[in-house]
Amino acid sequence: MKFITIIMVLLLLLLQYRLWTGNGSLVEVRHLRDEIKNVKSENERLKERNLSLTAEVFNLKQGHEAIEEIARSEMGMIKDGETFYQIIDNAKQQSDSN
Repeated sequence: MKFITIIMVLLLLLLQYRLWTGNGSLVEVRHLRDEIKNVKSENERLKERNLSLTAEVFNLKQGHEAIEEIARSEMGMIKDGETFYQIIDNAKQQSDSN
C-alpha cells in the first residue's frame, strides 16, 4: 500500500510539473491569450484604417471636390482666374538670418 501511495504522489508531482511548465502549461496559455488580445486590437485598428481608405477612394471616384482639395493642398494648384498670394513673415525671416 505504501508503494502505491508513493507512486501516486510521484505521478501527481509529475502532472503538476507539466501543468506549470510543460507544453500547453498555464503560463503558455496566458501568454497566448495576451497575444490574441494584441492581434485583435491590431486587426481592429487596421479595419478602421481600411474603412477610412475605402471612403477616401469612393470620394475620389465619385466627387470632384475631393480631387480638387487634394490638388490644392498637396500640389499647390489653383483654379483659372484665381490669384495666389504668399505671405512671408518678415519677423521670422529676420530671426532666421541672425
